[in-house]
Amino acid sequence: MNTKKKQDKVRDQVILALFTAIVLLLAFTPFGLIDLPIIKATILHVPVIIGSVVLGPKKGAFLGFVFGLSSIIKNTTAPSLLSFAFSPFIPLPGLRSGSVLSLVICFIPRILVGVTPYFTVKGIEFIINKLTGKKNRAIRSAATTVGAVVGAFTNTVLVMGMIYLFFKEPYAAANNIPADTVLSVILGIVGTNGVPEAIVAAVITTPVCLALEKLTAKKTVQKDEIAI
Repeated sequence: MNTKKKQDKVRDQVILALFTAIVLLLAFTPFGLIDLPIIKATILHVPVIIGSVVLGPKKGAFLGFVFGLSSIIKNTTAPSLLSFAFSPFIPLPGLRSGSVLSLVICFIPRILVGVTPYFTVKGIEFIINKLTGKKNRAIRSAATTVGAVVGAFTNTVLVMGMIYLFFKEPYAAANNIPADTVLSVILGIVGTNGVPEAIVAAVITTPVCLALEKLTAKKTVQKDEIAI
Protein backbone atom coordinates (compact mmCIF):
# COMPACT_ATOMS: atom_id res chain seq x y z
CA MET A 1 0.00 0.00 0.00
CA ASN A 2 2.82 2.39 0.89
CA THR A 3 4.49 1.62 -2.42
CA LYS A 4 1.28 2.36 -4.31
CA LYS A 5 0.83 5.63 -2.43
CA LYS A 6 4.36 6.64 -3.34
CA GLN A 7 3.73 5.73 -6.96
CA ASP A 8 0.50 7.76 -6.99
CA LYS A 9 2.29 10.72 -5.43
CA VAL A 10 5.12 10.59 -7.96
CA ARG A 11 2.63 10.26 -10.81
CA ASP A 12 0.64 13.27 -9.60
CA GLN A 13 3.81 15.33 -9.22
CA VAL A 14 4.82 14.43 -12.77
CA ILE A 15 1.41 15.49 -14.10
CA LEU A 16 1.59 18.70 -12.05
CA ALA A 17 5.04 19.48 -13.45
CA LEU A 18 3.77 18.81 -16.96
CA PHE A 19 0.83 21.18 -16.59
CA THR A 20 3.03 23.81 -14.94
CA ALA A 21 5.30 23.65 -17.98
CA ILE A 22 2.28 23.93 -20.29
CA VAL A 23 1.03 27.03 -18.45
CA LEU A 24 4.45 28.66 -18.73
CA LEU A 25 4.78 27.66 -22.38
CA LEU A 26 1.40 29.15 -23.21
CA ALA A 27 2.18 32.27 -21.18
CA PHE A 28 5.38 33.09 -23.00
CA THR A 29 4.46 32.08 -26.53
CA PRO A 30 1.79 33.49 -28.85
CA PHE A 31 -0.38 30.42 -28.23
CA GLY A 32 -1.44 31.28 -24.68
CA LEU A 33 -2.02 35.01 -24.44
CA ILE A 34 -3.67 36.53 -27.49
CA ASP A 35 -2.82 40.22 -27.74
CA LEU A 36 -5.89 42.34 -28.47
CA PRO A 37 -5.96 46.16 -28.57
CA ILE A 38 -7.63 46.45 -25.15
CA ILE A 39 -6.83 43.23 -23.30
CA LYS A 40 -4.90 40.00 -23.60
CA ALA A 41 -7.36 37.15 -24.19
CA THR A 42 -6.11 33.89 -22.75
CA ILE A 43 -6.36 30.13 -22.96
CA LEU A 44 -4.06 29.67 -19.96
CA HIS A 45 -7.12 28.75 -17.93
CA VAL A 46 -7.43 25.43 -19.79
CA PRO A 47 -4.47 23.56 -18.22
CA VAL A 48 -5.40 25.05 -14.84
CA ILE A 49 -8.95 23.70 -15.17
CA ILE A 50 -7.70 20.29 -16.27
CA GLY A 51 -5.28 20.23 -13.35
CA SER A 52 -8.10 21.10 -10.96
CA VAL A 53 -10.34 18.27 -12.17
CA VAL A 54 -7.62 15.64 -12.43
CA LEU A 55 -5.30 16.58 -9.56
CA GLY A 56 -7.65 18.26 -7.11
CA PRO A 57 -8.10 21.80 -5.74
CA LYS A 58 -4.73 22.20 -4.01
CA LYS A 59 -2.66 21.43 -7.08
CA GLY A 60 -5.20 23.27 -9.19
CA ALA A 61 -4.71 26.34 -7.00
CA PHE A 62 -0.95 26.04 -7.49
CA LEU A 63 -1.42 26.00 -11.26
CA GLY A 64 -3.65 29.05 -10.89
CA PHE A 65 -0.89 30.79 -8.95
CA VAL A 66 1.54 30.04 -11.79
CA PHE A 67 -1.05 31.43 -14.21
CA GLY A 68 -1.28 34.63 -12.19
CA LEU A 69 2.48 35.00 -11.87
CA SER A 70 2.96 34.55 -15.60
CA SER A 71 0.30 37.19 -16.20
CA ILE A 72 2.23 39.70 -14.08
CA ILE A 73 5.45 38.97 -15.95
CA LYS A 74 3.79 39.13 -19.36
CA ASN A 75 1.96 42.39 -18.66
CA THR A 76 5.11 43.95 -17.20
CA THR A 77 7.41 43.00 -20.07
CA ALA A 78 4.91 43.44 -22.92
CA PRO A 79 2.29 45.87 -21.64
CA SER A 80 -1.04 46.64 -23.29
CA LEU A 81 -3.59 49.37 -22.49
CA LEU A 82 -4.90 47.41 -19.50
CA SER A 83 -1.61 46.10 -18.14
CA PHE A 84 -1.85 48.48 -15.16
CA ALA A 85 -4.64 46.19 -13.93
CA PHE A 86 -2.37 43.14 -14.05
CA SER A 87 1.00 44.46 -12.93
CA PRO A 88 1.92 46.76 -10.03
CA PHE A 89 4.93 47.86 -12.08
CA ILE A 90 2.82 49.53 -14.77
CA PRO A 91 1.68 53.07 -13.86
CA LEU A 92 -2.01 53.89 -13.88
CA PRO A 93 -3.10 56.42 -16.52
CA GLY A 94 -2.03 59.88 -15.41
CA LEU A 95 0.08 58.56 -12.52
CA ARG A 96 3.70 57.56 -12.07
CA SER A 97 3.07 54.39 -10.10
CA GLY A 98 1.05 51.23 -10.31
CA SER A 99 -1.36 49.69 -7.81
CA VAL A 100 -0.98 46.68 -5.53
CA LEU A 101 -4.63 45.90 -6.29
CA SER A 102 -3.40 44.51 -9.59
CA LEU A 103 -1.93 41.63 -7.59
CA VAL A 104 -5.42 40.80 -6.33
CA ILE A 105 -6.70 40.70 -9.91
CA CYS A 106 -3.78 38.58 -11.06
CA PHE A 107 -3.87 35.96 -8.33
CA ILE A 108 -7.32 35.59 -6.73
CA PRO A 109 -9.35 34.79 -9.87
CA ARG A 110 -6.62 32.57 -11.32
CA ILE A 111 -6.17 30.59 -8.10
CA LEU A 112 -9.94 30.10 -7.95
CA VAL A 113 -9.86 28.81 -11.54
CA GLY A 114 -7.89 25.92 -10.07
CA VAL A 115 -10.50 25.33 -7.37
CA THR A 116 -14.02 25.88 -8.73
CA PRO A 117 -13.95 23.22 -11.48
CA TYR A 118 -13.09 20.49 -9.00
CA PHE A 119 -15.92 21.33 -6.63
CA THR A 120 -18.34 21.81 -9.52
CA VAL A 121 -17.59 18.34 -10.84
CA LYS A 122 -17.73 16.74 -7.40
CA GLY A 123 -20.92 18.62 -6.54
CA ILE A 124 -22.72 17.55 -9.72
CA GLU A 125 -21.64 13.94 -9.26
CA PHE A 126 -22.73 14.00 -5.63
CA ILE A 127 -26.18 15.40 -6.44
CA ILE A 128 -26.81 13.02 -9.34
CA ASN A 129 -25.62 10.08 -7.25
CA LYS A 130 -27.99 11.05 -4.44
CA LEU A 131 -30.93 11.48 -6.81
CA THR A 132 -30.39 8.50 -9.09
CA GLY A 133 -27.82 6.30 -7.41
CA LYS A 134 -25.79 6.42 -10.61
CA LYS A 135 -22.16 7.30 -11.13
CA ASN A 136 -20.70 6.51 -14.52
CA ARG A 137 -18.47 7.85 -17.28
CA ALA A 138 -21.29 9.77 -19.00
CA ILE A 139 -22.12 11.63 -15.79
CA ARG A 140 -18.43 12.30 -15.21
CA SER A 141 -18.12 13.66 -18.74
CA ALA A 142 -21.10 16.00 -18.36
CA ALA A 143 -19.93 17.17 -14.94
CA THR A 144 -16.45 17.86 -16.30
CA THR A 145 -17.87 19.92 -19.15
CA VAL A 146 -19.86 22.05 -16.72
CA GLY A 147 -16.81 22.34 -14.47
CA ALA A 148 -14.73 23.60 -17.39
CA VAL A 149 -17.31 26.27 -18.22
CA VAL A 150 -17.49 27.33 -14.57
CA GLY A 151 -13.70 27.54 -14.40
CA ALA A 152 -13.49 29.68 -17.52
CA PHE A 153 -16.15 32.10 -16.33
CA THR A 154 -14.52 32.21 -12.89
CA ASN A 155 -11.53 33.78 -14.57
CA THR A 156 -13.37 36.13 -16.93
CA VAL A 157 -16.08 37.34 -14.57
CA LEU A 158 -13.82 37.86 -11.55
CA VAL A 159 -11.04 39.55 -13.51
CA MET A 160 -13.35 41.94 -15.32
CA GLY A 161 -15.47 42.47 -12.21
CA MET A 162 -12.42 43.41 -10.16
CA ILE A 163 -11.22 45.74 -12.90
CA TYR A 164 -14.56 47.51 -12.64
CA LEU A 165 -14.41 47.66 -8.84
CA PHE A 166 -10.77 48.70 -8.52
CA PHE A 167 -9.95 50.52 -11.75
CA LYS A 168 -13.16 51.97 -13.18
CA GLU A 169 -11.75 55.47 -13.67
CA PRO A 170 -8.30 54.38 -14.95
CA TYR A 171 -10.04 51.92 -17.31
CA ALA A 172 -12.17 54.73 -18.70
CA ALA A 173 -9.14 57.00 -19.08
CA ALA A 174 -7.06 54.31 -20.79
CA ASN A 175 -9.78 53.61 -23.32
CA ASN A 176 -10.91 57.23 -23.69
CA ILE A 177 -14.52 56.44 -22.79
CA PRO A 178 -16.92 57.98 -20.24
CA ALA A 179 -16.74 56.38 -16.81
CA ASP A 180 -20.46 55.65 -16.84
CA THR A 181 -20.04 53.38 -19.88
CA VAL A 182 -17.37 51.18 -18.30
CA LEU A 183 -19.84 48.62 -16.96
CA SER A 184 -21.44 48.06 -20.35
CA VAL A 185 -18.03 47.75 -22.00
CA ILE A 186 -16.89 45.23 -19.40
CA LEU A 187 -20.09 43.21 -19.79
CA GLY A 188 -19.44 43.19 -23.52
CA ILE A 189 -15.94 41.82 -22.95
CA VAL A 190 -17.31 39.14 -20.63
CA GLY A 191 -19.56 38.07 -23.49
CA THR A 192 -17.11 38.36 -26.37
CA ASN A 193 -14.11 36.91 -24.49
CA GLY A 194 -15.77 34.81 -21.80
CA VAL A 195 -18.09 32.77 -23.99
CA PRO A 196 -15.42 31.68 -26.53
CA GLU A 197 -12.95 30.94 -23.71
CA ALA A 198 -15.59 28.82 -21.94
CA ILE A 199 -16.34 26.90 -25.13
CA VAL A 200 -12.65 26.25 -25.74
CA ALA A 201 -12.24 25.10 -22.15
CA ALA A 202 -15.17 22.69 -22.40
CA VAL A 203 -14.06 21.25 -25.75
CA ILE A 204 -10.49 20.61 -24.58
CA THR A 205 -10.95 19.85 -20.89
CA THR A 206 -13.51 17.04 -21.05
CA PRO A 207 -11.70 14.59 -23.36
CA VAL A 208 -8.29 15.35 -21.83
CA CYS A 209 -9.54 14.79 -18.28
CA LEU A 210 -11.31 11.56 -19.17
CA ALA A 211 -8.24 10.30 -21.02
CA LEU A 212 -5.92 11.16 -18.14
CA GLU A 213 -8.21 9.58 -15.58
CA LYS A 214 -8.45 6.43 -17.65
CA LEU A 215 -4.70 6.38 -18.20
CA THR A 216 -3.95 6.72 -14.51
CA ALA A 217 -6.68 4.18 -13.69
CA LYS A 218 -8.58 6.40 -11.31
CA LYS A 219 -11.68 8.54 -11.54
CA THR A 220 -10.53 11.14 -9.06
CA VAL A 221 -7.28 11.97 -7.38
CA GLN A 222 -7.60 10.87 -3.78
CA LYS A 223 -4.36 12.33 -2.50
CA ASP A 224 -5.56 15.87 -2.95
CA GLU A 225 -9.24 15.28 -2.48
CA ILE A 226 -11.37 17.31 -0.09
CA ALA A 227 -14.59 15.62 0.89
CA ILE A 228 -17.85 17.44 0.28
